[in-house]
Amino acid sequence: MFVEDANPVGIRAYMALMKPRVLILLQITALCSVLIHDALEWRLNGEWNFLETGQIMLVVTIGGLLSAGGANSINMWYDRDIDPEMSRTNRRPVPSGAVSPKNALWFGISISILGVAWFMAMTNAVAAFWSGFSVLFYVLIYTMWLKRTSTQNIVIGGIAGATPPIIGWAASIPAEELSITNPFFLGGEPLPWLMFALIFLWTPPHFWALALYRSSEYEKAGVPMMPWVKGADRTLLEMRIYGLLLIAIAAIPWMDTAAVGTEGAVAWTAIAMILGIWYFRTLLMIDCNEEVDEKGRIPSAFHSFKTSLYYLALMFIGLVICALNTIASMVFLAIVVLMIVKNEVKSRQDA
Repeated sequence: MFVEDANPVGIRAYMALMKPRVLILLQITALCSVLIHDALEWRLNGEWNFLETGQIMLVVTIGGLLSAGGANSINMWYDRDIDPEMSRTNRRPVPSGAVSPKNALWFGISISILGVAWFMAMTNAVAAFWSGFSVLFYVLIYTMWLKRTSTQNIVIGGIAGATPPIIGWAASIPAEELSITNPFFLGGEPLPWLMFALIFLWTPPHFWALALYRSSEYEKAGVPMMPWVKGADRTLLEMRIYGLLLIAIAAIPWMDTAAVGTEGAVAWTAIAMILGIWYFRTLLMIDCNEEVDEKGRIPSAFHSFKTSLYYLALMFIGLVICALNTIASMVFLAIVVLMIVKNEVKSRQDA
């Protein structure tokens, strides 16, 4: 997703194996999940142990960095034959020689196991289960199978990247409440699955926006990415379908009205739909025939990629604010509208 720093060495090389920029984005969604869980409990019960919330957030951050970082390290070990073929990945620690393949593998396995064990010891079996699931799914299903065999690699593989909110929510559940029905599915609580669905549906259009202008590199490396296998038109069609689905899920009443009230639930729906339409518009504007910039990027596709990052961040911030306070959610809605209007005016002026 990002270009790694050039030629990392020593400890920095091992940190680069973990894909720190990707890790930060994943852990932010997990931490938001912890905050949302505890905020809703506070709205319902009037009690909030801030120290305990902080401890859980620290535990989730450490466990997530270890388990997801380990999975990323194993991914780099396995992809050591194709990473040198692409400019986006040829400076990674293994192809650059900063870390040997053997060391990358054992480093990844070690910290993955440590991360899952950390969740088991510091939180509960449900959080540990989903942490282990995400590691195994990313390594075995995505890296070793789908990535090199299917154009749906990013779609199905996105399940692993969508699990951090599930892990964060599970870690927030007190041990005495783990006797709920279907604990490994969080008792059917809808909100963590909304966060899961957001990331899952967001991943394909987010990633394909970059793959559109790196298509030849993926073809050279033998990775069946959608743009070069099915073509740009088919890729854009599927990206827009996912964009519509992101808008559609906003209409589902995910927020607990007993906690946030009708006004809070309506505010969340409005925020999600407005942001979804804003992001969807960038997908409609992608023109694969436009002239590439000095870095070889399709400007409209890169604009959509950047907007997708803002979209996901604002969606999770909106969820946190709506869980905390209804009036604040109304203010945030107004800020989102003003931000989008300002962005559109600036875009027209630049054009």
